[in-house]
Amino acid sequence: MTQKPSNEEYPAYYGPYIDLVPEDNIEDILINQLAETTTLLLNLEEAKANYRYADGKWTLKEVIGHIIDTERIMSYRFLRISRGDRTPLAGFDENQYVEGASFQSRLITDLIGELTAVRHSTLTQMRGLTEEVWSRKGIANDTVISARAIAYIIAGHELHHVKIIKEKYLI
Repeated sequence: MTQKPSNEEYPAYYGPYIDLVPEDNIEDILINQLAETTTLLLNLEEAKANYRYADGKWTLKEVIGHIIDTERIMSYRFLRISRGDRTPLAGFDENQYVEGASFQSRLITDLIGELTAVRHSTLTQMRGLTEEVWSRKGIANDTVISARAIAYIIAGHELHHVKIIKEKYLI
């Protein structure tokens, strides 16, 4: 699956994430992205993983946890929409999710392992789908969205946060 979603397949606020994703096979992008992100994070010391670049900002571990939580939620949305489920899906408050987790008490290697497991699960459910399935639309967070758009949002969301990690945390 190589075609990026059209603007009609997602709400405008996801546009910046989708714009970050190159025009290529989305499965290949997600596979390569996982390798790049885990390589970036693998040799981090715990002190660096607990770094917060400003008051009120998440620590690096919390950013990674947020990437994991978001992919898990978006992957669930992808599953429901790709299967033709028309039940509206609720939004989520990312700050509440981070506050409700205990990312700080976990080792960075545990978070990398969870990120890897979630990505492998996402990729497994995407394999072998027809173009018709990728084009299916549903309702999430009170807006219309396609399965294809969700896949690109997953990739773009991680790209967005990896850029922040490089600019704000790994300095």
